[in-house]
Amino acid sequence: MKKQLDENPIFPEQYELFEKKLAGGPITRRSFFKRMGAGIASYIVVSDLLAGPFAESFSEGEDEDTIAAWIHVNEAGKITCYTGKVEVGQNIRTSLAQVVAEELFVQVEDIHFIMGDTLLTPYDRGTFGSLTTPQMAPKLRKAAASVRELLIATAAKEWNIGSTSLQMEQGIVFHPTNGEKLSYAQLANGKKLAQRVNKEVHVVPVEEWKIAGTSVPKVNGKSYITGRHVYVSDLVLPDMQYGKVLRPPYLNAKLKTLDTSEAEKVKGVKVVQEGDFVGVTAPDSTTAKMALAMISAEWERKQQPSRKQLFSHLKENANNQPDKKPNVEEAFAKGAKKVTSSFHVDYIAHSPLEPRAGVAEWNKGELNVWTGTQRPFGVQEELEREFGIAKEKIRVRMPDTGSGYGGKHTGEAGVEAAKLARAIGKPVKVNWTREEEFMWAYCRPAGLIEVRGAVDNNGKLVAWEMFNYNSGGAGLESPYDVPAKHQQFISSDTPLRQGSYRALASTANVFAIESVMNDLALEQGKDPMKFRMEHLSDERLKRVLKETASKFGWEEEKRPNRGFGLACGFVKGGYVATCAEVHVDPDTKELKVLRLVTGFECGAIINPRHLKSQVLGCVLQGLGGALFEAIDFDNGQILNPAFSSYRVPRFKDIPETEVLLVNRPDLPPAGAGEAPIIGVAPAIRNAIQDVTGERINSLPLVPSGKIMT
Repeated sequence: MKKQLDENPIFPEQYELFEKKLAGGPITRRSFFKRMGAGIASYIVVSDLLAGPFAESFSEGEDEDTIAAWIHVNEAGKITCYTGKVEVGQNIRTSLAQVVAEELFVQVEDIHFIMGDTLLTPYDRGTFGSLTTPQMAPKLRKAAASVRELLIATAAKEWNIGSTSLQMEQGIVFHPTNGEKLSYAQLANGKKLAQRVNKEVHVVPVEEWKIAGTSVPKVNGKSYITGRHVYVSDLVLPDMQYGKVLRPPYLNAKLKTLDTSEAEKVKGVKVVQEGDFVGVTAPDSTTAKMALAMISAEWERKQQPSRKQLFSHLKENANNQPDKKPNVEEAFAKGAKKVTSSFHVDYIAHSPLEPRAGVAEWNKGELNVWTGTQRPFGVQEELEREFGIAKEKIRVRMPDTGSGYGGKHTGEAGVEAAKLARAIGKPVKVNWTREEEFMWAYCRPAGLIEVRGAVDNNGKLVAWEMFNYNSGGAGLESPYDVPAKHQQFISSDTPLRQGSYRALASTANVFAIESVMNDLALEQGKDPMKFRMEHLSDERLKRVLKETASKFGWEEEKRPNRGFGLACGFVKGGYVATCAEVHVDPDTKELKVLRLVTGFECGAIINPRHLKSQVLGCVLQGLGGALFEAIDFDNGQILNPAFSSYRVPRFKDIPETEVLLVNRPDLPPAGAGEAPIIGVAPAIRNAIQDVTGERINSLPLVPSGKIMT
C-alpha cells in the first residue's frame, strides 16, 4: 500500500486507515480535522499530533487563515500542501511546490500536494483565468514562511537562544555555534500549527531564489510518460458498474416515446429512468454501450438556426442595442482615414485529450464523486442542487484530468454517474465518448464584432468604436491610446451551448483589434509595427512587442510569396506579442504558416521550462482556431462531432515555432495559461494580408487550407 502511494500520490485519502477514521458522521472539513487531527500532519495517514488543541480552536470560516489549512508537516518531516486548485496539464503542482520548497529550504521532492478535494482543501472558486500563480503562490509562500518562522522560534526556544542567527537547510535547523541541529520532524512533533498565517511575514526575495525560478523537472513526470498516471477515466472501485446515458440526436430535442424492453433483457444490465433522464448500467463498458443501442426512442425536434444563419441571428437576437457615443461619432466624422469592419468568429470545441469522466459512490446517504473538473467546489454545488442534500454530505475529488482549456467548469459526467449510482446502489463510472464531448459539451462562444477606427492627417488615432455581439467582453478594451473611444459587449441568443474557453473572448476581440490596427497602418502606408508603437503607452507591452519583432527579424527582406504579420495584447496578467511568416502559393492559393515567434512576459518566472511549454501549448491551440477549427451545425445537429471531420492542427500544420520569455523578477508572477493564445490568429491574418492584400475578417481564416477570394 505504501509503495502504491509513493508511485502515485493522487489518492492518499483512499487508504483503508484513512477511510476508517473518516467513517461515522457527515464529512465536513471541520469534522475531518476533529477526527483526523490537524496542524502538522502526514499525507498518508493524518497525524494525531495536534488533534486536541487544534480541534478545540477550529471554527468554520477561520480555517483558511490558519497555517494548518494549507501546510502540514508529518512526524518524518515530509511536507504536504493543500489547495483547491487542480492540475489539468498546466503543471501547477510543480510550480507551487517550488515556491513552498523555496520558503522552507527543502527540495521539491519533499513537497506533496493534495489538490481539488472539497473535504480536505480550502474552498476555491476554480482553476481558471490564469489565477493560480498570482493568487495561490503568494498564499502558499506566506503559509510556508509562517511555518519557517514557527520552526525557527521552536528551535530557538529549545536551545534558549535568539532566533535571528539560526540557519535552515534541507529540513534541518542548525545551532549557530555548537554544531547541534534539529530536524523539522523533531521540531514539529507534538506542536500545533493552529496559528494564523502571518500576512506580513518576510518571504524569500525573488533575487535570492534557488529553487523557484529554475526549470526543475515535472513532479510525477515519470508516471505521465510511462502511462501509469491515474486519471478519472482510469479509476476503478470495487463492484463498480459502467454507465451510459441516452441522448437525443439533436440539441434541445424532447423525448416523445421510449421502449427499453430489449435492453432490460441483457444480463447484468439495469435501465434507469428519472423523467427525461434515461441511462443504463452494466458490469462492463461494452455491454453498457450495447444495451444503450437497444433502447428505442422517438424525439420531438425543435426548429433552430443553422451555421449559415449564425451571425445574422446573433445581431437580430441581441438583448440590447449598441450605445452610440457623440464624442466618438464626432471624432470619427473628422478622421482623415477610416476603417470600418465586421468580424465573424465561429463556435469552436475545446477538444480535450480526455473527454469528460465521472465516478460516483453513495454510502449511507453521503455522496463521493471523482470527476475531471476545473471547479470541484462548483460541482459539489451542482450535486447539492441536483439531489437536495447538504454540501457537507458531498465530497468531490478531482484527480488530474487530461486538459480542460476552460471547458470543464461543469460536472455533467459526475452528476450522471451519481444519478445512476443512486438508482442501482453501486458505484458507477460514466466516460463520455469523443462524439458526446463534441455534441454535448459547451463551445467557445461565436461572435459578431463590429469595429470602426479613424486617424487624423498626422496618422494619429482619433476615434475607436467596437461592439461585440455574444462572444464576450474579455479583451474588449483596446490597449492603444485614442482620445475618443467606446467598447461594448452585447449579449445575444446563442444557438449552441457556450461557455469559458482559453482566454475567454480575448481571442476574438484581440483578433478584431489587431486586424483593424493593421488595416489603419496600411491605409496610411505605415509600418504596422511602428504604428502600434506610436500608440502604446504601456511600457511592458511595448517592450514585449519590440523584443519579439527583433527576434523575428521584422525588418528583414521577405522572400517571394511570403508575408509577415504581427499582433500584441495584454490579458490575464500576461503581455504577449506574436509575429508570423506565411507562404501563399500564387497558383493554388494554399496557405502555409512557416514561422511563429511569440514573446511573453508575466512577471517573475517560477519555472522557465514549463512556462515555455505553456506558451507553446497556447500557440499550437491558437493555430487551430486561427486556421480551420469551427463547429458546423444545422437545425440543432452537430455535423462534425469527430476528429475525422473536426479539423485540429496536425503535425504537418506545425510551423517553426520560437518562444521568447521576458523575465521580470521585479514584478509578481502572473499566470500563463491563456494570454499567449491571443496573438496567433491576428498575426497570421495580417501576414496573409501582407502577401496577398486580402483582408480576411473571419475565424477560421482558411477552413479549406486555401485563401478564398
